[in-house]
Amino acid sequence: MDASKIISTINEHEFNDQYQQLHWTGSFSEYLDQVIEHPGIARTAFQRVYDMIYSYGFEKYEEYKKEIYHWKFFDDPIDMGKDAIFGLDIHLTKLVNVFKAAAQRYGPEKRVILLHGPVGSAKSTIARLLKKGIQEYSRTPEGALYTYDWVNIGEILKMENDMPCPIHEEPLHLIPNERRGSVLEILNKNRDRAESIHIEGDLCPACRYVYNKLMEEYKGNWEKVIENHIRIRRLVLSEQDRVGIGTFQPKDEKNQDSTELTGDINYRKIAQYGSDSDPRAFNFDGEFNVANRGIIEFVEVLKLDVAFLYDLLTASQEHKIKPKKFAQTDIDEVIIGHTNEPEYRKLQNNEFMEALRDRTVKIDVPYITRLNKETEIYKKDFNAETVPHIHIAPHTIEMAAMWAILTRLEDPKKANLTIMQKMKLYNGKSIPGFTEDNIKELRKETTREGMDGISPRYIQDKISNSLVTDKGNGCINPFIILNELESGLKTHSLIKDEDTKKRYRELLSLVKMEYEDIVKHEVQRAISADESAIDKLCGNYIDNVKAYTQKEKVKNPYTGDNEEPDERLMRSIEEKIDIAESRKDDFRREIMNYIGALALEGKPFDFRTNERLHKALELKLFEDQKDTIKLTSLVSNVVDKEAQAKIDVVKNRLIKNYGYCEICANDALGFVSSVFARGDIVKKDKK
Repeated sequence: MDASKIISTINEHEFNDQYQQLHWTGSFSEYLDQVIEHPGIARTAFQRVYDMIYSYGFEKYEEYKKEIYHWKFFDDPIDMGKDAIFGLDIHLTKLVNVFKAAAQRYGPEKRVILLHGPVGSAKSTIARLLKKGIQEYSRTPEGALYTYDWVNIGEILKMENDMPCPIHEEPLHLIPNERRGSVLEILNKNRDRAESIHIEGDLCPACRYVYNKLMEEYKGNWEKVIENHIRIRRLVLSEQDRVGIGTFQPKDEKNQDSTELTGDINYRKIAQYGSDSDPRAFNFDGEFNVANRGIIEFVEVLKLDVAFLYDLLTASQEHKIKPKKFAQTDIDEVIIGHTNEPEYRKLQNNEFMEALRDRTVKIDVPYITRLNKETEIYKKDFNAETVPHIHIAPHTIEMAAMWAILTRLEDPKKANLTIMQKMKLYNGKSIPGFTEDNIKELRKETTREGMDGISPRYIQDKISNSLVTDKGNGCINPFIILNELESGLKTHSLIKDEDTKKRYRELLSLVKMEYEDIVKHEVQRAISADESAIDKLCGNYIDNVKAYTQKEKVKNPYTGDNEEPDERLMRSIEEKIDIAESRKDDFRREIMNYIGALALEGKPFDFRTNERLHKALELKLFEDQKDTIKLTSLVSNVVDKEAQAKIDVVKNRLIKNYGYCEICANDALGFVSSVFARGDIVKKDKK
């Protein structure tokens, strides 16, 4: 391996070009030219965040007769899906609409955005995505923004020669208030409202001090001040460098100080500048200062001390902060906080916090209630690439997700609907007697669905435990995971109510029963997957149905005699999919009409395109073949060579067609054989 090739790869031409673009500097005049050509450069923080989300695009789909937006930004394309969010499209659209309204100055730009939901519901992930997104967006041509430095001021002000604006202000703040109206009139000529430029806010205390001193030096010649002492530069937001992205986390009340938000005096510089009220002797490094032009995240915002909340109110409503010993300072940033439900209930019950309640836009971030979306969360973390040394049996992740979903659902109020059926309806499965309108009613009749239940973190922890302990000797199956989930309930730190634990255990039993049905069905399909046998059975059935519907006789292939249609054969297949005796004629005519319609189009009939008939044929073939395969002999461990050969064929089908490995295929066959063995025992007892 050649080290020089690695170095040249890092330093290739495109990298150098990008570096030059991100470190562009120029005059105020050059900056104005850019603003005239690309007015989006002078956007507010809310406008920039909305444009950033919108730039990744969206997809529309329909669910329960309602148009839903899926915003691709929340798939985390920046980091290859590392922080992707699943199953919250409706709630994320509400958040995006808040940004959209704020971008158009309709009011939400004066509010704190409060993400509210149970632990582990992706609140922190949403905030992290927004910070990561705006950081990356600021590096693109579309997301470019600029700030300024004071240069060549050392001799005049007796200080360092250059001074960057400490809060990365918008350069248009340098335009005097009394001239802004006429400047904006020129800039916004022939622009519509959406593209119009606004100048909001004044210079920070440090820049105002330098500006005033220089104006004195040049006898009020603003043009000379700007020409000789202002350098515009590209601003790249970075959480690591504390530029445009801030994060504040509550600490012990005794150690908290509001200067963490608004900055503090630099006592070393007091001796240099002679006063603690000189803005040059002040560190504008509080989180509000740092986050100017971008985003500030408040972790567990409602745990903040009241003094901090007052700063928050002014920052959101007025877009101003109050540094110690200085006048209020203008800021431009998105304030986003998140909180769990107990803290939010305290906010609602505290009459002294009315002002904060009035200045927040609450976005609920509940747990997912759709199985396939919950499954995606765990499959992202636990798959063949991330866990190459242990095989995860089919349905293992799905069963863990199923239990998590069931714990979050409220029991249905309809007497003819089980909670398992409700979960399946939410997941898009059709159940006879229930329409899309019924599903909408089910959702509307709930009060707290998705706000309680098991957190995804608990599921992830228990899957991890199972993988580390490797109780399956190289393969973990659903029973291993479900048992791990159940044992963890004893010590679950957030579940102290015994009734809740009891309910969760009952739901685990339901999931185990569901898995039994799934694995039985897959073994059945593997046994009945003999293509020639199922084709022959189908041909025989269709011949008899055709004769029956046309009142003809069927030729016996062995004797050559013409005989009545085989009613026993037809009913043995139809009963497998619950076709009642009273409906058999309708079903048979339906099959023949389907075949006739295909024939008119010149298409051959394939039973696999008819889901119900396919299932019926598989179940019939399974019933005919299970005794010849002698699955029940696996329980007694006495298997002859002929039976073993047939079992191996079934096992190979499970491996090839359903994703099993040698270990879990054996486990599945052993489990299903024990179920049939129990069934045989029950039959004998009844006799």
